[in-house]
Amino acid sequence: MIDTNVDLFNWPFRRVVGDDPASLVTNLRSKGVTQAWVCSYEALLCRDLTGVNARLASAATQFGLNFLVPFGSISPKLPDWREDLRRCVEVHRMPGIRLHPNYHGYTLDDPAVGELLALAAGKKLLVQIAVSMEDVRTQNPLMKIPPVDPGPLVGLLTRLPDLRVQLLNAGYHAGVNTGHIDDISRLENLHFDFACQESVAGLAKLIAQTSPNRVAFGSHYPFFYFESSFLKVYEALLPAEQEMAVMEGNARRLIGEGALAAGRN
Repeated sequence: MIDTNVDLFNWPFRRVVGDDPASLVTNLRSKGVTQAWVCSYEALLCRDLTGVNARLASAATQFGLNFLVPFGSISPKLPDWREDLRRCVEVHRMPGIRLHPNYHGYTLDDPAVGELLALAAGKKLLVQIAVSMEDVRTQNPLMKIPPVDPGPLVGLLTRLPDLRVQLLNAGYHAGVNTGHIDDISRLENLHFDFACQESVAGLAKLIAQTSPNRVAFGSHYPFFYFESSFLKVYEALLPAEQEMAVMEGNARRLIGEGALAAGRN
């Protein structure tokens, strides 16, 4: 089982169980996870993303070598973000990056996003975009963060057919429908996790609206209970071939075995 949506370190607004690297690795292994794609909660509010990514890469090597796959955080609105991108690839050997546009103060129609995605495509990186991180009803009153509007991806991904993008935490969540399915489900290079598909039979509906080959397991752990996503797979009653694809096969195809090997050596 490959979990494509995991975070390390401290969530900014409260402690969550299992956020330290040692506990996270132990807990995920006990659930049957064989690999976890991990970013850092520090990336949401810290302006020093160079340091955030370095700490993430160090923790992945120290506590989860060949298990934790680090995804660096990049904000195209910060100075020297191109250098951060270079370091993710050349220094930390990361196979992908994760973007948090709503926390970093930009939208996907910002011209800088187009440049970032083009560079990522050229470096053969997987780009994950976190549509949301928290139920809007539990957000700090001083930190109301709406979901990311994925609509501009239609134009961006059409112009970059070789770019691989995965939307995390998208869909119907806490009464907020990001509306991504109807507009962009036809994009063959756009992939999804289902951590925030909260409706009945949400995973089955997502697969029907997109493709059995473009949905990968993602738990949003440790913010969410891991079992939440696991039970969504159980509830979906997928054919065995589709279940295997969702649990592992699609993730392996998405990241590419070559990129994965480069990222962990």
